[in-house]
Amino acid sequence: MVQVVGAGKHPCPIADAEIAAIQRMLCSGNEVEPWPYLQAGQKVRILDGPLFGIEGILVEVKNRRRLVVSVHLLQRSVAVEVDRDCIGPPR
Repeated sequence: MVQVVGAGKHPCPIADAEIAAIQRMLCSGNEVEPWPYLQAGQKVRILDGPLFGIEGILVEVKNRRRLVVSVHLLQRSVAVEVDRDCIGPPR
């Protein structure tokens, strides 16, 4: 079965680089699994480990993911590097 990706009745192209990256991942021999779509700037929650339950904003610096937690009243933030396996959508 062939399906077309689109918005409404209008087909949308998928970038060749994205398709190539997925194909390389599938052919790598490494375990590949679906993952929730998370992007920099999105609010996330730590799902496991010593930071379990903390929510903050996901940022990416030099291909490393960091969770940023802010204290709005003090207008200060702190960031910690997080493993992608430990983050997910907020509650």
